[in-house]
Amino acid sequence: MREAGKILAGIMAEVSAKIKPGIATEYLEEAALALISKHKAKPSFKGYKGGAGLAGKLFPSALCVSINEELVHCVPSERVLKEGDIVSLDLGIFYNGFHSDMAITVLVGKVSLEAQRLIVATKKALKRGISKARAGNTFGDIANAVQRHIEGQGFTVIKEFCGHGIGRNLHEEPQIPNYGKRGEGERIKEGMVFCLEPMAAIGDWKTKKAKDDFGFQMADNSLCAHFEHTIAITKIGFHILTEL
Repeated sequence: MREAGKILAGIMAEVSAKIKPGIATEYLEEAALALISKHKAKPSFKGYKGGAGLAGKLFPSALCVSINEELVHCVPSERVLKEGDIVSLDLGIFYNGFHSDMAITVLVGKVSLEAQRLIVATKKALKRGISKARAGNTFGDIANAVQRHIEGQGFTVIKEFCGHGIGRNLHEEPQIPNYGKRGEGERIKEGMVFCLEPMAAIGDWKTKKAKDDFGFQMADNSLCAHFEHTIAITKIGFHILTEL
């Protein structure tokens, strides 16, 4: 899984570097597919069934590209990125029998100060959550650290989506909320591998289906951000697998 995570981190770095005003999001999908194939891996999301909102449908793309008020699981299309947009990329790969999953939110050219603050706060919330990912702590410790940081910066924690276990299956137990109380929830144990993925918004936390009927966006159309890493728990603490 460490090897899969490094491959995924490299792919995400290459794909995100292509983001600029004037490109269509389907171009990012093509780039991701080519890189996944180059590394002899398979996309985890493409053809996936049973995820949030799919209702029996197969997810059609390898990469999720969600723009501005779109939160997660939006399908790449002919939509063109504009100066001032913020874009969340979510990607998973299957390599040597195991999945790896990560997400980042990227600026498109010059963006508003508020959008910059939102992205920095969400990224730092992931870092705060990861710092609590140690054997003996609880998932409530992680959730509380994420929630306190996001709300402390004046933003809202998304409550309708959560992190998850990962391994031979893309989504495994436990589910890991981004809000909660310290000391609550399951104990973290050595050998666990899971995904932490804080999501935050400028407005209310409630979501609705996006126009593509696959993704989700903020119900009040406010800006939102999403970051995710795959984490392994070891004797000495945590190891971020999806990091170069």
